[in-house]
Parts: sequence; structure tokens; C-alpha cells
Amino acid sequence: MPSLQQTLLFSLSGVLALSSGLLSAVVSGLPLWVGGSVLCLTGAELVNASGPELEKFRGELSYGLLGGRRVRQCGLGGRASSFYFFPELLSAIPVGLHVSVLFFCGVVVLFLRGLRLLLFNAFGRPYETLQGPLGLYLWTAISCVSSCLVMILFASEVSLNHLSDRIVNFNEASFVYRTHSERFGRCFWLFFLVFLLHAVNFLLIRLTGVQFPFRGKESELSGGAADLMY
Repeated sequence: MPSLQQTLLFSLSGVLALSSGLLSAVVSGLPLWVGGSVLCLTGAELVNASGPELEKFRGELSYGLLGGRRVRQCGLGGRASSFYFFPELLSAIPVGLHVSVLFFCGVVVLFLRGLRLLLFNAFGRPYETLQGPLGLYLWTAISCVSSCLVMILFASEVSLNHLSDRIVNFNEASFVYRTHSERFGRCFWLFFLVFLLHAVNFLLIRLTGVQFPFRGKESELSGGAADLMY
């Protein structure tokens, strides 16, 4: 059985794993990853609007991984509407990149099973391979890398592929809209917190005294070779 210190560290790591898994599951479905304002260029150029007059042509946009809400405003009042990426905006977004974001986000949520391994190491007798040190480091590393990839891929989709402009101009034949301001919302930064929790988990596992699996195997091999020499 593990010592009291190892039990406490594994239990703390399990709580962090549970928190990060639940947090990633919640924020994945919320439309608060990106927020900003959009400007109706067509209307503003027609009346040469400037300064305070631009407020009549400035709408709002907020969305997440699955959908969001947009308000188009072109001088005659706002037109609010909701949208979903699947299947409504398939022709407007970079589908491969967006599916990759959803895939790695699903990996982070599904690898909550690492919690079971942490508790098993805290209160039981773990066997080798996927229940022992290899499993702890493997599942934690996969979750950490996947959460990092979610943020990198989503940020590149928004910034490099001008996702906000594609969304607000989708099925719009009369007016041209342009993103006026754009910022990452609270859900994006909460997912960054998920990444940090997995990184802390990795350090906690190391503090319990669990050696890296491959390093342990090398030391065993070297010890066996020394025994053979004598």
C-alpha cells in the first residue's frame, strides 16, 4: 500500500483531474469562446458615417465550438440570430481544422478515466503497464497535450482563417461586414486553466516518487547487467 504522503498527493491529483474534466466538458458547449463587434461596411460607406454615427452600424458576435449568436446592424436596427457550425456553416468554415479542435476537446473530456487510475494508485495496489507509472504519465500527458492543441488550433482558426468574418458574412448578399473588435472569451481562458491543471497533475505525480517508466526500466536493466558481472 502507498504511504500517507503518496495517498494525499494522489488524492489531490485526482481532485484536480476531476475538476479539469468537468470544467472542460462544461466550457466545450458554451458559446463564450470568442466575442467582439462587427461593422457593416456597406451601410457606413453609403452615408460616410464616422465617430458616434458608426454605432448605428456596429453589431455583436459571440460563439464557441458548436455555435453562437450574431447581431447584424446596418443603420435600421439590429437583426439577431443564432447559428450552429454543424450543419449550417459547413461551407463557410475550415471544416478539417474545426473538427480537429472538437476531436482534441473530446479527448480531454474522455480521458477523465485517468481519475480512476489516480485513485487506484492512492488506495490500491496498482499493477504494471497501464495501471502503474506508465498509465499515470501516459493519460496525464495525453490530456495536457490535447488541451494545449485545442487552444492552438482554435486560435489559429480564429486569427489566421478569419473565422469571425466568415460567420458574419455567411448567407449575406446585400451587405458586407467586417470584424471591428475581437477577443477571446472566458471559456477560452478556462480551457487554458484546464491545461494548467493537467500540467500541475504531472508534477504532483512526480512528487509522489513515481519514476518515469522508461527510466525505471533502464535502471533495472543496468542493475541486472551488474549482477551478471558479479
